[in-house]
Amino acid sequence: MTGLGDRRSWTDDDLRSAVRNNRSWRGVARAVGLKSASAGAIRTVQRHAVRLELETSHFTAQRRWSDRQLRDAVAAAGSWAEVLAALDVIDNGENRVRVKGHSVRLGLDSSHLTPQPMQAAEVFDAPLEMDALRYAASGVAMAWFTLHGCAVALPVEPQEYDLLVTTSRGVQRVQVKSCAARNGRGYWNVGVGRRPYTLDKSAGKMPYDPDTIDLFFILLGDGSIFVIPSTVLAGRVGISAESYLSYRVGDASSLLR
Repeated sequence: MTGLGDRRSWTDDDLRSAVRNNRSWRGVARAVGLKSASAGAIRTVQRHAVRLELETSHFTAQRRWSDRQLRDAVAAAGSWAEVLAALDVIDNGENRVRVKGHSVRLGLDSSHLTPQPMQAAEVFDAPLEMDALRYAASGVAMAWFTLHGCAVALPVEPQEYDLLVTTSRGVQRVQVKSCAARNGRGYWNVGVGRRPYTLDKSAGKMPYDPDTIDLFFILLGDGSIFVIPSTVLAGRVGISAESYLSYRVGDASSLLR
């Protein structure tokens, strides 16, 4: 019944029925005749539902699972993966955060839920893409120089060099190159030239000016690492890595298995 001074257009029994037959506060507000279902209207029905001690654990709002289902899942599961499986929810980072956050708001005890470690094969099961070697080469170069005690920086604006490396001989401008596979004759043919920035990709390559580049860092598809002074490659747009074995400085083959 409505009390003295209560301007509601609905009764406590209307609210009881609406809460029982809906799965969200917005649905309840509409069911009792509050067409706008605004935040104020929702707060009103919530306040009266608390007064009447109405059960709302079946509410799901935009979720596909209810508070009651979450309570049961958390109580019965041994890991968060099992909780999400019980709720029929895809196990990914976003859904885990959502489910964990809701369980915290409900005050559920999740101390018994142990992390379920993933096996390396499950996480890194994608095949190796050698076409991506040219994108990975700069990262390998940064790691190699850093591990050799050199500070590494990236240019703020596009430059002819890819990295700035501080060495015992001062700051070196490094151009990173890669070659994913041998040619038909079994040689590692590495392109060490560039296309003029003003021309399209069909333009022929030209050598780098040795006054703008100090070192070439070259990564091959077998993991071989070369560091070659630009003065050694001056005037060239392509080389056979086999001719520069004295400049081979490392091996990253474990990354390419």
